[in-house]
Amino acid sequence: MTDLAERRDMETKVYQPAEDSNLLAEVAAEDVREGDLVLEVGTGSGYVAEFVADGTGARVLGSDVNPHACKRARERGIEPVRGNLLSPFRDGVFDAVLFNPPYLPTDPDEERDDWMERALSGGESGRAVIDPFLDSVGRVLAPGGRVYLLVSSLSGVEEVVERASENGFSTVALRDESFPFETLSILKLVR
Repeated sequence: MTDLAERRDMETKVYQPAEDSNLLAEVAAEDVREGDLVLEVGTGSGYVAEFVADGTGARVLGSDVNPHACKRARERGIEPVRGNLLSPFRDGVFDAVLFNPPYLPTDPDEERDDWMERALSGGESGRAVIDPFLDSVGRVLAPGGRVYLLVSSLSGVEEVVERASENGFSTVALRDESFPFETLSILKLVR
């Protein structure tokens, strides 16, 4: 068990669940099926993976480049894999992939070199992590596999849908939720 000081330190290094996390968790849990093998990319605290596993009976793995996030996900009972996006995984194995990517458009001159910045910054367009994810996620999907991707209006939903299409995916918006400065959408991608 971690002590209070260690927990506070981890909270500054690991993205904590917020409205976007909850939206992805709820929508994915409505669609994921018992027996599915699911991967949550960028698992952070492991909240989404835990929510989906508990609500569906699916086996959910979490991956993150951040070692502190992997530790936090493990504390929630999630099997973590440390790695960048989808690189550690074999082809054709996942029934579903979930991703709440770093999507905040960030001026390169304003970026800090720390774990929280990596969890939030989507580069100048907000799609610096989304685009490589879309280019490679099809490789790890089993036949009939699907992707649940959270996208912000700040990073250009139309551009994300176009990139998904270029990679052979059909896209449907499952739910939108508006906030004062952005609208969040959960996109379901299928081939």
